[in-house]
Amino acid sequence: MFKNIKECRSWLLLWSTQSLSTLGSSMTSCALVLWMYLGSGSALKTAMLSVCSYAPYVLMSIFAGALSDKWNKKATMLVCDLFAAATTFAAFLLIKADALMPWHLYVINALNGLMNTVQQPAGEVAATQLIPKRFYQQTSGLRSFSQALNSIIAPVLAASLFAFGGMGVVIAVDLVTFSAAFITLMFFIPIPEPPKKGGREASLMESVREGMGWLKHNPLILKLIIFLAGINLVASAYNAALPAMVLSKTGNNETALGIVNGCVGAASLIGSIIASALPAPKSRVKAICMALFFSMSTENFILAFGSSVPWWCAGAVCGWIFIPLMGANLDVILRSTIPAEMQGRVYACRNTMQFFTIPVGFLAGGALVDSVFEPFMAGRNDGSALTVLFGSGKGSGAAMFFAVLGVAGVAVCTVFTLILRREKE
Repeated sequence: MFKNIKECRSWLLLWSTQSLSTLGSSMTSCALVLWMYLGSGSALKTAMLSVCSYAPYVLMSIFAGALSDKWNKKATMLVCDLFAAATTFAAFLLIKADALMPWHLYVINALNGLMNTVQQPAGEVAATQLIPKRFYQQTSGLRSFSQALNSIIAPVLAASLFAFGGMGVVIAVDLVTFSAAFITLMFFIPIPEPPKKGGREASLMESVREGMGWLKHNPLILKLIIFLAGINLVASAYNAALPAMVLSKTGNNETALGIVNGCVGAASLIGSIIASALPAPKSRVKAICMALFFSMSTENFILAFGSSVPWWCAGAVCGWIFIPLMGANLDVILRSTIPAEMQGRVYACRNTMQFFTIPVGFLAGGALVDSVFEPFMAGRNDGSALTVLFGSGKGSGAAMFFAVLGVAGVAVCTVFTLILRREKE
């Protein structure tokens, strides 16, 4: 892939160790979903874990990116990682004291989300500084590859460790992987700072306005962000409903949920290899639209009308196989267009606008499944048309909700494909 691996050696070291740490964090997230849903039986309470993670990320990103442009990128990443590890260790101590409560996890997830808010734009700028421009698409494919591999491995390992030793063992593994990544970043990876323009340093609010102003004068990027905000609304509602449907329809079988999530990872893994190997498309915007349209027009409908693990796995594959290709093309557009000295504040504005729909989707998805679709389907007779389509009993309401999400996803893709057709890359 790389003709001269030395050109990307620092980034490859950062990518590999951070991916290992992400694996530990993903295992903890999977185990928390199991712990919360098995304990409460509520899609909304489980979805609140993700809401608490994303809420500070959305609310504070626009300011965090401006600060990230001012601060040393490596130091920012190290401090944020250390603070997040401290909150995870606090959860470990609560488990050992047999005192862990759901509200503890909400607070911990909120604090971790806040740290990620500051770290993410710093990490994006660091990657831009470490990667030669001609390798943007390949390295984006590798990032998708590691994310996909984690998606395959994390649910299996989390379910196994959770069954073996509970949350305490999962968190202990998370802390070990964090330590490896932290030490490597601190001592073995130099991260150069991007050049800064001369003159008076802008204030925090001036930096925020500069980031928003840049997006205002680059309508293609702005429209792509709004498009993905709509997709994230649908996708987060999907994530809120998936555990409720799979666990309910399989008698709380954690392995079934792990298999479906593993297929998501396998599809993403294959897709990331495709994204890394393919040449640059003639139109990256068109590639993004086509990938998302295929995902939205297949997965949710297959989940809605399927009634077994093989069907749900097929839906997961259709929904995720082209997402890495979408992500790689979006990544190239952003890194190639946004000036390095402004990437922190622009990425942060992007994060606020693109990801604010995620906590909204999680809340809406969990609430609609618990309070609308499940009660509605519970009152259906076994011979009705709806029970033929979506099944009966607990979980059938979530299945019906997936059909609604399928229609919504196709509508979002259709509208924005027509809008973006007028834009020039």
